[in-house]
Amino acid sequence: MIFIGGISQGQKLLDYAKTVICSQCGAYGRYQVLMTYTYFSFFFIPLFKWNRRYYVKMTCCEAVYQLDPQIGEAIRRGEGVDIPISALTLVQEGRVHSRWKQCGCCGYEIEEEFAFCPKCGSRL
Repeated sequence: MIFIGGISQGQKLLDYAKTVICSQCGAYGRYQVLMTYTYFSFFFIPLFKWNRRYYVKMTCCEAVYQLDPQIGEAIRRGEGVDIPISALTLVQEGRVHSRWKQCGCCGYEIEEEFAFCPKCGSRL
């Protein structure tokens, strides 16, 4: 008799849309709610899931927060809930997008598309 089964991990993007101002980068972003879980499969059919964890990933800077499990369960069930800041715990900081650079000579802040500093004239 051959037994084809095992334990694996999965990830699912939940249906949740809310636009916010990101506390990490200060830009407009959207919450993406993810559920990670461990599951047992038998003949490639997942039978049951456990160890569910919920995360919020920002679309602007890709910062990742762990979400309160009760709110995550409500979102998974399709209930219309709001995610308060107090329900988020920072797991991974996001990358900061900056469209400004500094002149090496005078320290003046300039947008990235400039080739020369408008204050001192030096090449950037």
